[in-house]
Amino acid sequence: MSQNERKTSKSGIVDDDRKGALSAAKAPRIAIESVEPSLDQGKYATKAIVGDPFSVTAVIFADGHDLLSAAVRWRKEGGDWQTQPMTRVTPPGNDLWEAEVRPEDLGAHHFMIEAWLDVFGTYCDELYKKHHAGVPVGLELEEGRLLIAEAHERARGQTRKALNALHTQFENTSTDSDKVALMLAPDTHWLMEQAAPHRHRVRSAVKYPFYVDRVKARFASWYELFPRSETDDPTRHGTFIDVQKRLPMIRDMGFDVLYFTPIHPIGRTHRKGKNNTLEAGPDDVGSPYAIGSEEGGHEAIHPELGTFEDFQELERAAAAHGLEIALDFAIQCSPDHPWLKEHPGWFSWRPDGSIRYAENPPKKYQDIVNVDFYADDAIPDLWLALRDVVQGWIDQGVRIFRVDNPHTKPFPFWEWLIDDIRSRDPGIIFLSEAFTRPAVMLHLGKLGFTQSYTYFTWRNTKAELTEYLTTLSRPPWCYGYRPNFFINTPDINPYFLQSSSRAGFLIRAALAALGAGSWGMYSGYELCESEPVPGKEEYLDSEKYEIRPRNYSAPGNIIYEIAQLNRIRRENPAFQTHLGISFHHINNDRLLYFCKRTPDNSNVIFVVISLDPFDAQEGSFELPLWEFGLPDDAALDAEDLMNGHCWTWHGKWQWTRLDPSGLPFGIWRVNLP
Repeated sequence: MSQNERKTSKSGIVDDDRKGALSAAKAPRIAIESVEPSLDQGKYATKAIVGDPFSVTAVIFADGHDLLSAAVRWRKEGGDWQTQPMTRVTPPGNDLWEAEVRPEDLGAHHFMIEAWLDVFGTYCDELYKKHHAGVPVGLELEEGRLLIAEAHERARGQTRKALNALHTQFENTSTDSDKVALMLAPDTHWLMEQAAPHRHRVRSAVKYPFYVDRVKARFASWYELFPRSETDDPTRHGTFIDVQKRLPMIRDMGFDVLYFTPIHPIGRTHRKGKNNTLEAGPDDVGSPYAIGSEEGGHEAIHPELGTFEDFQELERAAAAHGLEIALDFAIQCSPDHPWLKEHPGWFSWRPDGSIRYAENPPKKYQDIVNVDFYADDAIPDLWLALRDVVQGWIDQGVRIFRVDNPHTKPFPFWEWLIDDIRSRDPGIIFLSEAFTRPAVMLHLGKLGFTQSYTYFTWRNTKAELTEYLTTLSRPPWCYGYRPNFFINTPDINPYFLQSSSRAGFLIRAALAALGAGSWGMYSGYELCESEPVPGKEEYLDSEKYEIRPRNYSAPGNIIYEIAQLNRIRRENPAFQTHLGISFHHINNDRLLYFCKRTPDNSNVIFVVISLDPFDAQEGSFELPLWEFGLPDDAALDAEDLMNGHCWTWHGKWQWTRLDPSGLPFGIWRVNLP
């Protein structure tokens, strides 16, 4: 269609064209893409730690050759926006930009990215090139003077005064070379940036959420016990007062979280006997997971453990030893739980009037019934009652909860409950005990769970461990999922430990303690307890069904080695996170060889762990000297962190031998030149 025909065509077509062109001219010239960290395009909050660097990256580019500026704007929810300039990641030509912020407050935060044309930076770039090439720059210098004058008109306060002084200095400078030097000075660029016009400024389409936790969410050593077993007599129920006697030993092993299985009243209906038998005797104590009796439910304490005053005294004593108490939050009920009488509508009843007990085939829990979150009478009363249980224990001083089987409860419930609880105390930690499909485990992290149990328990070979630890340290897992490497639990007696003796326990302790920022073990591990139910990953004479006193000084224990591992973790920041891990070459598939390092390489440690608890293993391994800018024949000073021995490695190829009769792992810190 010719221009004349367009003018005489349907009414309004020319106006529509103008509107379209005007609209297109207002569209962004700058693209902001691939923003990280991000979970599901900003739908869920990524994880951060108070005081730790929080790195933000994005791909940012525009048409043409103008230079760009960019910044991260971030704030705590409801707070003031803060700005951190971004820098382009080298090499030249790369459109990746980065910035680092350090949140100093706990709780929910957001960030977004802004980018704009850097008018003065583009000018300086062209001025430098022309002047360096010997091209006359008189006109360019006049353009620069006008830019200063324009900035002066926009500026206010001290910036305006400084720009006025800069303009005067420019006019009083006699030679073009001196004027060029003044324009290219870093101070000039900084001052001009304070009054920059931010032309064609664009913001990321999403405000990306991130949640800032306290340090213990990233770095902690957990010790699990049954308070009732803290006794010297299997016929006498342990108490909170008895637990206090164990605190110095737990502290001396280097643990800082003391986690209790449920401490609530235990039902009698269908109570389990020893070894999970269906018939309990009058003296059988039952499973603490069968919560609820006439003495109370989730809000109550088992009378034989003590009183609330005893519990608070235990909390104070634990804190004095550097230990924080964590409680089990298990949403399951004994048939004797008060809720069944008070709120029968919170449960699902079968046609014959009975209630279905819990099952996880092939496991059966006849002593447990589950609530129905979506029963007509359950919304919202059940949800609020469970929230009040958690809040009630927080009011008692508890700030860490291990949550039993959260994947079997509704996702919306967890997202609501965690958000509600953390709105009052952003430092509450929730550990997810979800041994289920990977997508579900990661999703629970997205919903707000601070940490999670992992598949570590079943990763034994070099290939399995390498793949798993690498996966956890990369997106999306590193954004939404913090692993807690529990070696064993009252429910899980790993096959590897059942036959590997003391060396096997040392191997798995080293893998857990050095592979993740948070790790844990269930009491008895330090004594190398492993007698199984034949053919199952379960403990014979399980403590879930009986009181089990222990002699913690028994020969063959690994208490000293555990204390050493925890000491090394405290002294070396590289071990205080699951991130910063890289695997390197060693010519033996029974030896796992990796490096843990801090982002600034101020703490670099090499670890070799034998995966063979029976025979000595040896091999040559390669020091990645090139990663530190060192030649292949460089010398590197090293220290054995278990025994304090020091030496110097020469060259990138070294050799080691690990014997399970001694210590089946080596931990070597290097001092970079």
